[in-house]
Amino acid sequence: MSKITPERLARQAVVYIRQSTTDQVTNNLESKRRQYGLADRARQLGWADVAVIDDDLGRSGGGVARPGFEKLLAAICEGRVGAVVAIEASRLARNGRDWHTLLEFCGLVGTLIVDEDGVYDPRHPNDRLLLGMKGTMSEMELSVLRQRSLEALKQKARRGELFMTVAIGYVRVGHDRIEKDPDRRIVEAVALVFAKFAEMQSVRQTHLWFRHERMPLPAVTYGAEGRRIDWKLPVYNTILHILTNPIYAGAYAFGRTGSRVSIEAGRKKIVRGFRRERKDWEVLIQNHHKGYLSWSDYERNLGLIADNANGKNPMSRGALRRGEALLAGLLRCGHCGRKLHVAYSGKDGNTGRYHCRGGHFNHGGDQCISFGGMRIDRAVAAEVIDRLAPLAIEAALGAEDARSRASDDKRRQLELALEQARYEVGHARRQYDSVDPDNRLVAAELERTTYGRSRFGGRTGGTDGKTCCRSFSRGSRAAHVAWRRPRPSVAQ
Repeated sequence: MSKITPERLARQAVVYIRQSTTDQVTNNLESKRRQYGLADRARQLGWADVAVIDDDLGRSGGGVARPGFEKLLAAICEGRVGAVVAIEASRLARNGRDWHTLLEFCGLVGTLIVDEDGVYDPRHPNDRLLLGMKGTMSEMELSVLRQRSLEALKQKARRGELFMTVAIGYVRVGHDRIEKDPDRRIVEAVALVFAKFAEMQSVRQTHLWFRHERMPLPAVTYGAEGRRIDWKLPVYNTILHILTNPIYAGAYAFGRTGSRVSIEAGRKKIVRGFRRERKDWEVLIQNHHKGYLSWSDYERNLGLIADNANGKNPMSRGALRRGEALLAGLLRCGHCGRKLHVAYSGKDGNTGRYHCRGGHFNHGGDQCISFGGMRIDRAVAAEVIDRLAPLAIEAALGAEDARSRASDDKRRQLELALEQARYEVGHARRQYDSVDPDNRLVAAELERTTYGRSRFGGRTGGTDGKTCCRSFSRGSRAAHVAWRRPRPSVAQ
């Protein structure tokens, strides 16, 4: 007896289409064509009304939210679906929960499941058994593939040869090595971040210096042409990432971040990206490649960053805050060991008072100590000045040298940006000179791409380096005008 009855043909056949990742949607076009071609198979089997659900393209079937699958279940429960058509069981679900939910709903309303191998009725015990085995095999297949891929990645990482992405300042050499970027401007810009942090001892102050001096940093972007470098003013996280990434200390690290799995609204939710302690990293290989600073300097930088954090570690000094108090964050209570806080009062709000209220706030006990800050601040300041007096001239000279170095660093970055801009203009000229003026198909394309790059920055400096951008724009316009001039013929 045929499973495709007139009652089921009177309903709608739904073709469910899914691919697991956006990369598959973009590149694995043959699978997409096969799945869309199932609509013709449904019509050949007798269905006149065929609908296609492709809302889940680029979504995994391993438990994440899938609006297309939810729409399919809702249509089945309403009794509007006579058959669900998919290329195989793994397209419908990659976990047992979704698969058996689908089978249960289809069995209740009499909906068939159709794939490339046959037609199945979930109401029939034999078909239900076969469908259950297909779902179990699909789930097992996913688990085996994932485990095999992860182990292969981890084995490569243990050798220090796995690079998903390459940090700015480095380039990939072959498939398993990295080296410093040969671009001097990029290398010196990254080195400048570490130099400024060593001078200012604060991520925020380093970030503010780059913003105030209008000094752009390189950033990696990916487009149709692949990996490219853009220059733009840094945000705080850019500076923090450079300072805390062990790759710049010549170390290879893998497994610095992890994921947490939870259940929300009856579904699995994976939160990725939380940072692990160094002891929990899966791989750490020091002296793996040439770094921008030593490992000891890297650990010192991490200690400074942690010590500047407010409220994260009760033993940290904390970053300097507003106010006139000289010893904020440096004093601790002699009774309970907690850090003393500062409260300001007075007519102008600049009279500080140190106090310890941790026990009172946390346990309702009495306040430990409280005393005015003017006398102790003056005493400590006088002692510091007395100790530094013999070194005053040396300190003044050091400050002048630091100021001179800051100007030199800025000038050096602008010189490199200008040098790169001149190269871009010269490259555009050479491109034009190599093209026959009569071949407008090629010449017009070169004019469009190169002039567009000069207008919008390209790799050369974006809109942040004022001096280099003005020089580059003038050079690019000059090159563009040169293209427009009639070139003398050989006879002339």
